[in-house]
Amino acid sequence: MEGRAYLLRPDTPQEGQAREPRPGETDDELSDPLRTYAREANLVMRPPRYTPNSLYSLQATEYAQEQGKFLEYHHAAYQAYWDRRANLGDPSALADIGASVGLDGDELKERVESGYYARRVIDQYQEALGYGIRGIPTFVFDNLLFTGAQPYEVFRRVMDKALENRAAAGQA
Repeated sequence: MEGRAYLLRPDTPQEGQAREPRPGETDDELSDPLRTYAREANLVMRPPRYTPNSLYSLQATEYAQEQGKFLEYHHAAYQAYWDRRANLGDPSALADIGASVGLDGDELKERVESGYYARRVIDQYQEALGYGIRGIPTFVFDNLLFTGAQPYEVFRRVMDKALENRAAAGQA
């Protein structure tokens, strides 16, 4: 699996900003449809209290991917953000997440603060926009693309369609 960077809310200031609760949210649960999707998938998704600028966290993800720890880091960052409400715009928090999965937290923090991966992140974001991608998560199966938190049934239908297309093309 390869992760690609996509700036989430690129207009968010570098220091981030407080997040206002959305209609239907409680202190511990998002509003629907995400609340239902999270429950069905047995995921913890508590409403964050803070919206970070995503450039630092995407750079940290690039570091993790370069070290062969993309999925481990991605899962740890997910849990930190949605369960513990960590500020993923804070290089120290990102370093702690990295260290929790066996990465060098000090090196990760230095790379993030120095902007070591910033150009790579921006280039990947621009590439995504060029493909018409306007949100995350985005999934690509063969030539089929869909965006957003989706129930399992959507993935199944897309995979069935991709396999059908391959069979029709003689690539099964």
